[in-house]
Amino acid sequence: MLIGLQNVTFEFGARVIVSEATWHIQPGERIGLIGYNGTGKSTLLKVLVGQLTPSKGTVEKGRDTTIGYLHQDLLSFDTSETITEVALGAFERIRELEKEVETLGLELEANPEDNDLLIKYTDALHEIDILDGYNINHKAEEVLHGLGFSTIDLGRPYKEFSGGWRMRVLLAKMILQQPDVLLLDEPTNHLDLPSIEWLEKYLLHYKGSVVIVSHDKFFLNKMVNKVVEVYQQQLHFYTGDYAYYEVEKELRVDIQQRAFENQQDYIRQQEKFIERFKAKASKAAAAQSIQKRLDRMDVIEDVKIERPNIRINFAVDKTPGKVLVDLKGVGKKYPTLTILDNAFAEIERGDKIALIGANGKGKSTLLRIVAGMETFEGERVWGHNVDESFYAQHQLESLNLNNTILQEVQECGTKKTDLELRALLGCFLFGGDEVDKRIKVLSGGEKARVALTKTIISKANFLMLDEPTNHLDMVTVELLADALTKYDGSIILVSHDRFFISKTANKIWEIEDEKIIEFKGTYQEWLEWKERMAKQKALNPETAKNAPKEEKKVTKQEIVTPAASTNNAPIDKDLQKQIQKLQKVIAQLEHNIEVLNKEKVAIELEMADPSIYTDTQKYQVVEKNYHDKNALIRAMNKEYEIAFGDLVLLESK
Repeated sequence: MLIGLQNVTFEFGARVIVSEATWHIQPGERIGLIGYNGTGKSTLLKVLVGQLTPSKGTVEKGRDTTIGYLHQDLLSFDTSETITEVALGAFERIRELEKEVETLGLELEANPEDNDLLIKYTDALHEIDILDGYNINHKAEEVLHGLGFSTIDLGRPYKEFSGGWRMRVLLAKMILQQPDVLLLDEPTNHLDLPSIEWLEKYLLHYKGSVVIVSHDKFFLNKMVNKVVEVYQQQLHFYTGDYAYYEVEKELRVDIQQRAFENQQDYIRQQEKFIERFKAKASKAAAAQSIQKRLDRMDVIEDVKIERPNIRINFAVDKTPGKVLVDLKGVGKKYPTLTILDNAFAEIERGDKIALIGANGKGKSTLLRIVAGMETFEGERVWGHNVDESFYAQHQLESLNLNNTILQEVQECGTKKTDLELRALLGCFLFGGDEVDKRIKVLSGGEKARVALTKTIISKANFLMLDEPTNHLDMVTVELLADALTKYDGSIILVSHDRFFISKTANKIWEIEDEKIIEFKGTYQEWLEWKERMAKQKALNPETAKNAPKEEKKVTKQEIVTPAASTNNAPIDKDLQKQIQKLQKVIAQLEHNIEVLNKEKVAIELEMADPSIYTDTQKYQVVEKNYHDKNALIRAMNKEYEIAFGDLVLLESK
């Protein structure tokens, strides 16, 4: 164990965050720490590092365990040093040795015959060599480049950068320190897509353990091999990725709900017996015995939904023409940067476009050009009957500071009742009396959520959204993505949340070589296409290098698919043997899955018996068997899918 909690209870006043929680972080684990907003994820990280003290229990830490903790409070740090110097601060011992070598070198120049000085000098050089100290500049530059900094940026002072870029520098420093445990609180909040992808690749090969708090489902699913959920003041553990957690959580909630209902039925039956016979002398002893048994029973909790199960619905007042926006020969230049040069694009009715790419490529600039909020060269033609609504962080300035949250959304001219508006605000984490808060007392994140709520209830048929998922928790991001999927209007959005993009977009726009490159398809299809293009380029670098640049739109129909094999090809005996071997493996897997499913049904029948819930130990054994059986079935199904995919590949040869 590297670090952990043993029977820890932590409270904020009367509010309990966790009760009797035990959690040990082991070497090599990549853990996603999840839970609804306000359940105490960030608080738990502070307890782990000793910034907060539990009211009960102990925080355990290995004697030599080193911890790196990335959190928002780090932004208070300021310095005039370059960002490279800040990142190199990770190599504290090496920097000390470098100064020591410099001092000893000067002393040796003055006293070249001093043997003791020479030994110290040689020892210091040797230690630098062992610590790989001669490569620290290269390492720092590599990590900073990976997190999106240009070569020119490396020499700029840290204090010149905005909060988001500062956080990247501090993340780089932490990565370079190589602690045994990395605790990362919302690490993707300040990263663009290329930087998130770089961080994923880096952390997947990181030798230490990693604990991540994040609302980015896509990131979590790629990163973690274990999930710890803060739910109902308890920690719930799931050994698998985020997708595995989602399936298991649903099963666990379903089992707990059925167990609760069955136990309640049993309690009601016993209470009826007690009520009926407690006054009869012949049955009084039995009634008292049953009452004692009920008093000793471990009561199963009802499954509480901590967030309301509400759906966000968009309404559209009128239908626009076929083309909403036509960009013709658009150019946008800054003194030192050209974003667009003679670019063409169209937004059609029904388009749901995600603008993606690295920071600095001009995504938000292009969005503002579409919205008519940015000067540019060329022409932007607005279509017929277009009713637009634009959302971006700067809209926070237009909120009426003296209004309450409810008053602010009431003034949008919507015909929604106060009850409907309260329900919608609840989706954006404003519940109960919070809707009566004045705008002026809200944080930046809260104001952003109010502005987003106003955008949603506008009944526009064309939405332009700049980072709409910032400041939203995972549940609200899902609600918003579901709503936009069903939305009858058109959308163009900028977001670094890949789950959100993959759920909402049916087209991808990317700014490349000062042109707008359009891909007609989902985010996942775009990723697959990019991967194929990269492989093609790697196989034929000269062809790719000399090929003329295409300015036409890329569509799914243009993606080359492997040609089907012909029946005239000569029979390959080794290939036939491999196919037959795989067919046998698949047949065996099918048999095993069938047996496991029958065993699972038998356990479910056992769980349907109400009497099982009177014996806590027996119930726990049966529940564990049920989970284990499901895990085996999933593993077997995964093996089956891999084997079947291999068979399809072999048969296509």
